[in-house]
Parts: sequence; structure tokens; C-alpha cells
Amino acid sequence: MRQWLEGLEARKGLDHLTDASRRLVLGSYAILLALMVYRGAIVSTDGNPLVPLVAFVLPLVLFLPSIITRRPRGHAWLSFVSLLYFTQGVMVATLPGQGLRGTAEALVSLALFTGCMGYARFRSRQLRAD
Repeated sequence: MRQWLEGLEARKGLDHLTDASRRLVLGSYAILLALMVYRGAIVSTDGNPLVPLVAFVLPLVLFLPSIITRRPRGHAWLSFVSLLYFTQGVMVATLPGQGLRGTAEALVSLALFTGCMGYARFRSRQLRAD
């Protein structure tokens, strides 16, 4: 895997790979955030209706400063958190009538994981080269 990534870096260049993974992170982050807002809005509770919304959205919003400031370490941590959303998406996909929403959540969180890990690797190497 390491040889493949180093070959990819040699062929494409770190700048191109960093930009591509950044676009993937931004796109999948926005879609996952929208899915979580939707999910939080449709989940009903007897108490405060904002509780599910905050529970689903807050972990993503906490990483917004790292995404805005382009910190590789924050992206690496976000990739681990995205695996929780992947697990949740797979579990939701098994519920009757929720297959499409759960599958979308799992795929988008997998894209976020891939983008974050790629960005963390390529941006770290880019910063070391400067």
C-alpha cells in the first residue's frame, strides 16, 4: 500500500492529490452534515426536539475549525469519527424502510473517511517538504 501511495504521489504530485482530497472532504462533509440535520429533524422524542439534532450534528461541527484551517491532524481525527457514522449508517440500512437513507449515510461517511485520510497524509508530506 505504501509503495502504491508513493507511486501515486510521484505520478500526480502532492499539490494535485492534496487539492483532490480536500474537495472530497468538503463535499462529503457537507452532504453528511445535511443528512445528519435531516435525521435529527425527523427523529422524534418526548422531550426537547433539539436533542437528537444536536446529538447527530455536534460531533461533525466540532471539526469545522480543523477543516477551515486545513490542519492535517484534525482531518485524521475526523476520519476516525466518520467511521462511527459509517457504523450508524450500516445499522440504519438494516431497518425496514430505511435502506436508502442508511446506505447513503454509510457511503458518504466512507467518502469522508477516505478524503480525510488522504488529506492528512498528503498535506503532512506537503508541509514537511516546504
